[in-house]
Amino acid sequence: MSMNLFIQSIISGLLLGGVFAVLAIGFSLILGIARVVNLSHPVFALVGSYITYWLLALYGWDPLLSLVVVVPALFLLGIGFQRTVIRETARRIRDITSASLVLTFGITIIVENLLLIICKATPRLVTTSYSSKSFFLGGVALPVNLLVGFSISAVTVAAIYLFFHHTFLGKAARAVWQDRDGAVLMGINVSRVTAATYGISFATAGVGGACMSLVYSIEPSTHWAWITLVFAIVIVGGVGSIAGTALASLMIGLIISISSALIPLTWINLVLFGIIIVLLLVRPTGLVGH
Repeated sequence: MSMNLFIQSIISGLLLGGVFAVLAIGFSLILGIARVVNLSHPVFALVGSYITYWLLALYGWDPLLSLVVVVPALFLLGIGFQRTVIRETARRIRDITSASLVLTFGITIIVENLLLIICKATPRLVTTSYSSKSFFLGGVALPVNLLVGFSISAVTVAAIYLFFHHTFLGKAARAVWQDRDGAVLMGINVSRVTAATYGISFATAGVGGACMSLVYSIEPSTHWAWITLVFAIVIVGGVGSIAGTALASLMIGLIISISSALIPLTWINLVLFGIIIVLLLVRPTGLVGH
């Protein structure tokens, strides 16, 4: 591998990993705070992708502008999802973690089939005026679509980090994660905090979907590839860790990009998960876990 190709792989991997971060962060938050394995997270991210695509196709809205619709819509959807599905299930079943696997898997299938009916199976590609453009630093290309996706993701992850570390609601959510019973005794409204966390999780999924649509074509089954990435990132980064999710995303983006330049595409998952297994043997709680 030439030096230019190696540097290109590193830069592309970091940019791609940054996009992965915003896709995974909401999944990590829900698993950490609510102990719910939300398998439907990527399919709702795909809903955000389709909203982005149709706003561009029908009205000419840039993906960045589409976020003014995607974020509020997915935030409200997340609160509704928690209030009508998760909360009612938790009242009837003691082990919500195990139940959530089956429940959210079923929701995933329903949403996928609705997307198939509404949007058909035709692959869609978000094509903007800058989709095929790149900046060049020496012999290294910086694709504009990746730069835009990375920038949106970085701003979103930074905002989420600041929210959970510097606002009352964010600190309350962290308290619920660390000690739910203690949070109740301190007067924290756990139901309200949990609903807000779901709203934020779904909103970040929407942003992640918008960013992913800048990089990959989408179809109703695309989310199955995304769930593999999400699980890998959350496991490596540490459940509920915003910094860990960001770090793991960059690492996995690098592994995928460098591996793509060195080995056949069919071997990439073998290399990726082989490295993940080794990392977990060394640090079972994740990169930033305790």
